[in-house]
Amino acid sequence: MSGSVPVIDIAALEKADSLRAIDAACRDWGFFQVTGHGIPDQVIADLSGAMRAFFGQAQSAKREILRTAENPWGYFDQELTKNTRDWKEVYDFGPADGEMIEPQWPEALPDFEAAIRRYYVHCERLAYRLLSALSTNLGLSPAGLETCFGSSHTSFLRLNHYPACPTPASPAGLDTAADGYLGVNQHTDAGVLTLLLQDDQPGLQVFRHGVWHLVEPRRDALVVNIGDIVQVWSNDRYRAALHRVITNPVASRFSVPFFLNPSYETNYAPLPTMVDEEHPARYRSINWGEFRSRRAAGDYADYGEEVQITQYYIKEFDERWHSSRR
Repeated sequence: MSGSVPVIDIAALEKADSLRAIDAACRDWGFFQVTGHGIPDQVIADLSGAMRAFFGQAQSAKREILRTAENPWGYFDQELTKNTRDWKEVYDFGPADGEMIEPQWPEALPDFEAAIRRYYVHCERLAYRLLSALSTNLGLSPAGLETCFGSSHTSFLRLNHYPACPTPASPAGLDTAADGYLGVNQHTDAGVLTLLLQDDQPGLQVFRHGVWHLVEPRRDALVVNIGDIVQVWSNDRYRAALHRVITNPVASRFSVPFFLNPSYETNYAPLPTMVDEEHPARYRSINWGEFRSRRAAGDYADYGEEVQITQYYIKEFDERWHSSRR
């Protein structure tokens, strides 16, 4: 069995070979890399330049647009994963939501907003193409899952900077580091799917068959991983993979994830196409707005156990799930 995350050319995503490759990757890994994704090189170059310029500013300048619990868009450098501090700083951007929360932009970087918005639009288009492939593979029509999104979807773009870390850590298993720091501690993504642009510095790892596997950076590819919502929709046919980012004592790393998320009103449960007498529903219905707010609360401080979809398991599957992750 291969020890590398699959690489799939999606230039002709609707063809049966591509759909089968994505189905296999979702079953076996929960992760894959895509080439032929169609995002222009110049759009990526402009985004990368804007990101490096932003994080290269003085700390005082970045903190002028600090993200808060009331406005999730902006800069932040105190984030937690698994109630443990990450070694990173981020900038988050998303559309103004129903409460008219507006993005915050750095005044000293006039080209920053345009670069972010252009890249966001391209990611949104690509994410919907991949959503169509997932919908088809899960037994629905290509547009069968789009009703969960529309104009009020809650997708967002993040810029990550992982500075060189004097005390890097990389525990062999699933425990958090007793000493030192990870860039991001082990977790699954809460939403539908994530598109990730990596720079040339390795750091992303995926947990599979009891071992952490490095996702090698490729200049021609984006990394895709499925999130918790797809795991629920698929009734565990697809599993959202645990992943983390390791730090480096001498080199910094930059990455850009785009998180495809539904509207806050969306309720999700195993799809009817994934449920039958042999495979009964494993999850009760989950409301995205409630789940997301509970998960996001832990980003700011240690507010207790981080919420997981396993807390929504129908009781008879709960013990079986935890046994399978050991």
